[in-house]
Amino acid sequence: MTEMTVGIRELKARLSNYMQQVKAGATLVITERGKPVGRIVPLSPAVEAWVQELVQAGLIAWSGHKLVPMAPVARTRGRRTVADLLLEDRE
Repeated sequence: MTEMTVGIRELKARLSNYMQQVKAGATLVITERGKPVGRIVPLSPAVEAWVQELVQAGLIAWSGHKLVPMAPVARTRGRRTVADLLLEDRE
């Protein structure tokens, strides 16, 4: 990913051009009188799109269905939670 620095005036004058570069993956650091004041970064893809890219690359296999919640494997006795028991065990 490339990072470019651009002044506010230049950004305002050529906004469409810079937005195309951001869409292509570039990051813009916006400066005012040579000092950074902001950053424009491309949006990260949605999780669904990311998963589909992994499926298409053959890195994962997924049916597209949501997982069915499973019943707990173990239960605690009394009011103590599993987290409480874990912390106690670590001491």
